[in-house]
Amino acid sequence: MTKKFDFTERLANLYEKISAEEVDALLITKIPNVRYFSGFGGDSGALIVGKIRKLVTDGRYIEQAKRESKNFLVVEHTEGLYKKVIEELKATGCKKIGIEGLVMTVAEHDYLAKELKGVELKSVVLDNMRQVKDAAEISCIKKACDIADKAFMKILEFIKPEVSEVEVAAELEYFMRKFGSERAAFTTIVASGRRGSLPHGTATDKKICAGELVTMDFGAVFNGYHSDITRTVCVGKASNEQKKIYNAVYSAQVYGLEVITAGKGGKDIDAAVRKNLEDAGFGKYFVHGLGHGVGLEIHEEPRLSKLSKCESLLPNMIVTDEPGLYLKNFGGVRIEDTVLVTSGAAQPLTHSPKNLIEL
Repeated sequence: MTKKFDFTERLANLYEKISAEEVDALLITKIPNVRYFSGFGGDSGALIVGKIRKLVTDGRYIEQAKRESKNFLVVEHTEGLYKKVIEELKATGCKKIGIEGLVMTVAEHDYLAKELKGVELKSVVLDNMRQVKDAAEISCIKKACDIADKAFMKILEFIKPEVSEVEVAAELEYFMRKFGSERAAFTTIVASGRRGSLPHGTATDKKICAGELVTMDFGAVFNGYHSDITRTVCVGKASNEQKKIYNAVYSAQVYGLEVITAGKGGKDIDAAVRKNLEDAGFGKYFVHGLGHGVGLEIHEEPRLSKLSKCESLLPNMIVTDEPGLYLKNFGGVRIEDTVLVTSGAAQPLTHSPKNLIEL
């Protein structure tokens, strides 16, 4: 049984944000943030948070919104979301409104500015408020990880020569749904043989052949929260070259668990694991960041990469640890866990075996 979300604390933090940003109210339009602060799980709606809290959505979701968002007055729009939002904002008399400028389209911003004459629109960032997970969120992500782990063990019985990548992806998604996933967390990646050199090689109708490595990157969703896992297996006996590359990635991934710890910055963590692969002679084949945050979105802050803005991880952040090597005309290997940040070594929440499996 998963824990209940504490919306009282989330809203308290949101009002502190309103004060810090010196705005009269916030207009929240990014759907994951709408869900985080209200509990509303629909895919169309907006929140107005000020002296009065309102959730604006359409007739498809009114019953659901009233059931899920007890801390908000639910308002129905019938002629367009932003038209109703503007009507409600005008009624508040607010002179300075915080908007999510990083996700709002230019057209949406211009429409607000045109209709809300005399009102200052200030871009604010709310995503960072979701970085540290509470007990209920961690419980949901653990469940999503467990579902993905179960699906992985099932797919090992299915993979064999002449089975296509698309069939493997379909089976993975079927088993995740069977075990309780709401949907696939993202487009399932299955890349076999030479296609393994594509970090995001989504499944094709290519048939898997004996002797090939097969990389599978997939995830489940439970109560809105995502998991993310990658495993690479070999169909038949692995060659010495395949083993060498696999072992380099495996060593780097395990090392990543040691260096992903509270107090360290995203750039430093990425650099440490990158050096591990460089020392093994494979640095130039690691072409992406080490990891990213996971939660209501499959990719969210904090990032573990050369471009990370996170100066210090905090306990109860959840990120991925996913080094990979990609060699043209050979293929690739990636090993990924969803992990919980602690004051010590990161705790993997995905538990599928990471030793080289030869099917």
